[in-house]
Amino acid sequence: MKKFIFIFFFFRAGFAYSQAEISIPWVMFHGCGNHCGVYPAKEYSTLGNIKWKFKTSGKIFSSPAIFNGTAFIGSGDNNLYAIDVKTGEQKWKFKTNGAVHSSPAVYKNTVYFGSFDGYYYAVDINTGREKWKFKTGGEKWIGGKAYWGMKPDDMYMDDLWDYFLSSPIIDMEDNNLTIYFGSSDGNLYAVQANDGKLKWKFKTNGIIHTSPAFYKGVVYIGSWDTYLYAVDAKTGTEKWKFKTGDQMPMSGIQSSPSVVDDIVYIGARDANMYALNASTGELVWKYFADNSWILSTAAVKDGVMYVGTSDSYLLLALDAKTGKEKFRFKTNGYVFSSPSLVGATAYFGDFTGKMYALDLNSEGKKWSEFSTESRNKNAAYVLNKDTLDFQWLAKKADLSFYTNNVKVMDAFYTLGPIVSSPAIKEGLIYFGGADGYLYAVYLKNAVAISTGDMNMHYH
Repeated sequence: MKKFIFIFFFFRAGFAYSQAEISIPWVMFHGCGNHCGVYPAKEYSTLGNIKWKFKTSGKIFSSPAIFNGTAFIGSGDNNLYAIDVKTGEQKWKFKTNGAVHSSPAVYKNTVYFGSFDGYYYAVDINTGREKWKFKTGGEKWIGGKAYWGMKPDDMYMDDLWDYFLSSPIIDMEDNNLTIYFGSSDGNLYAVQANDGKLKWKFKTNGIIHTSPAFYKGVVYIGSWDTYLYAVDAKTGTEKWKFKTGDQMPMSGIQSSPSVVDDIVYIGARDANMYALNASTGELVWKYFADNSWILSTAAVKDGVMYVGTSDSYLLLALDAKTGKEKFRFKTNGYVFSSPSLVGATAYFGDFTGKMYALDLNSEGKKWSEFSTESRNKNAAYVLNKDTLDFQWLAKKADLSFYTNNVKVMDAFYTLGPIVSSPAIKEGLIYFGGADGYLYAVYLKNAVAISTGDMNMHYH
């Protein structure tokens, strides 16, 4: 028991993991309850060949959870899937009445997740049978003319970049286990993990599609009302709130918070990355991201914070204490995927269907990459010189009309954009694509790869 408690708090603190992969009784979005983004895996580096891919009938924006030989993933086809990691074959699927864009959390024999049907579910990991479900006030997309600047003949429409649904986290400091998640009804919920009964709820003034982070008895959650909230985990009372900017169109918080070493890191659609004192909510620093949204969730390791940007197509490496930029890595498209860190490697995807393994010691000069099969098939028809360029496609359509934006986005979806945050386990990386596939790709130790490997890039 003492050994488990030590390991548990070791993970909570967000410290570097040992080289050996450690068996733990839980998995959650972005690695742990405080969203550290660090995985307890061996020092794998470069991306290899595909082991298998599993096809769903909808877009995958959910991030996979790997537990006891099974990959759990949600899909826009309304199902949560359980996939055998050795064979890529389906073990079971659980049908809901809405898209499953929530990332599953697993504790022992139960997987927890949310659906656009307005329910959060607890399902047995072995049988796929429902244990309980909890009804929220309902889910909906962000949208409206004010966001788009649309012409008068356009109707009230959904935000095309509203990808995520709040992913549950598990509070294991509570002996009875508590699950926290947000909802489009504006509430942060705390429910009992064993039976789904409500413990408390906390009301914000906006839709919540971000995932809560838990740290030292406090739950942190972002809302589309532009505020980040710190809420007491036991009572559900507000400790403090911090307002991000609302000067840009479509402002709000879509990124989920990360909390490491008593600092909360949160990105917003106001094009800023914020670092806040976890106890007081006071601003430590902020970084302006060149008019780019920050939708991805930050990962923090060895005093450096890593996060993706939208229109500038970057993975940023910032000093975790000062916010000073250390280096930037340019991809081919929006980086909405949250980076996952293993050793000295960052894994993350972009909107053109590429997964990257970036050598952090090279400060953005060395990496390997993997392209979805959809990207390989359709890139020549969609991309202009291997870049994500709306203006190139806009020649065919006036993008001031919402319906034309939909057509352009549908073209990009044929590339298999990677919005999902990757999970790493036992020499494999798992991630979902908007082409509907869950991918399992081998990782290779960089020491065994010659400099002539075609997947390796040096600048």
